[in-house]
Formats: sequence, structure tokens, C-alpha cells
Amino acid sequence: SASPIRVFGQERWDVFELRSKLGIVSADLHDRFVHGNSNGVITGLDAVLSGFFASQGVFAHQRVTEEMRRQAADALERVDAGRLAAATLDTMSTGEARRVLIARALVHQPRALVLDEPTRGLDLVAQHHFMERVRAIAQQGTTLLLVTHHIEEIVPEISRVILLRRGRVACDGAKADVLTAPHLSAAFGAPLAVTHADGYIHVRVDPAQTATLA
Repeated sequence: SASPIRVFGQERWDVFELRSKLGIVSADLHDRFVHGNSNGVITGLDAVLSGFFASQGVFAHQRVTEEMRRQAADALERVDAGRLAAATLDTMSTGEARRVLIARALVHQPRALVLDEPTRGLDLVAQHHFMERVRAIAQQGTTLLLVTHHIEEIVPEISRVILLRRGRVACDGAKADVLTAPHLSAAFGAPLAVTHADGYIHVRVDPAQTATLA
């Protein structure tokens, strides 16, 4: 029987081949890189180079070529983090380290960038700058897969939304069709009001409906 899930049009993948087509950024990955590895702290450049090996930093047995170093430097420049190449992740701000991890995710030119709760730990301004970098990446043709609890993180370039409730698909479709007050109110279990501005969708608890329910 046909598989219920196809990735890049294929039902079966070698996991190592599939991994080469994905770039991943998450808050958990951030924590691991900031803590370092068995060799100690990790520099920005080594963090990006490790994207070629899917490892946490670079180790002696891994062969790093000059072309890899060039691509790593280019990836850092692409996210405006070239100055962080020699700095260690434990000395960077949260926003700086998160940009380095974007560069790591992009260094092997993946077909899709997977962002799992990517702005956790960022303040309002750092969150804005981070998501603007993400928008630029999407505009250059990289597919985005964003996992988030925060509706305001859904950038204008995202066109499809899958809404989950208690681990099950509650709604799946075009962003404008899914992110409506009825669908979101049902998903969150509370009356919500939805507004649109500059391609973003903003959600708040609807005080009028809350007062009616009370």
C-alpha cells in the first residue's frame, strides 16, 4: 500500500541521504552547541563546518577541505555573522549563536530549512531580526518548515499551515483558510480574535467572547 507520508516526492529514503537535504535549527540544538563537545567549546566556524558531517563540532578524524572552509565562511556572511567565525558559542548572545546555527543549517545548501521553536530564548528585538533572516532565506528559494506555538512567527512567505490539537491534525490547508478565529479558537480551547497586518497574522484572546462565556 502507498505510504501516508512522502518527503520530496519519495516514499522511501536512506536517512543519511535525506539528512543531507535538510538544514535544522532548534533551541535544543542551540543548547548542545553552547555547552560544547568532548574537545571543549566550539567556535562559530567549527559549528558551521560541522554541518557537513552532521556532528556537534569538528573532530580530528573528519577531513575538512578548503572548499568546505570557504562555504562555511560564505554561510556565516549570508546571515551577517562573519565576525563570529573565531568566537566561541558560549560567549555569543543567544541571537548571535542562533544565527551561527542558521549558517550551519545552510552550509550544504539544503532543499528545506527545518525550524523547531527557533526563537525560544530570544527577546522581542532579537526575535524580529532572526525571523527577518529566515524570510530572506525563504525569498531566495529555500523551503521553510516551521514548528511553533507562536502565530506571530508565521512569516508571510509561509503559505501552508497544519494546525495540531492534542497531537492530531485539527486543520490543514492554505494559511488564510486555517488561521481563522473559529479554527484557532477550537485548537486553543478559548475564544480568540484574529487580525492581519503586513502579511502577518496576530491572535489575542477575545475579551468580548470571554466575558460572554463568563
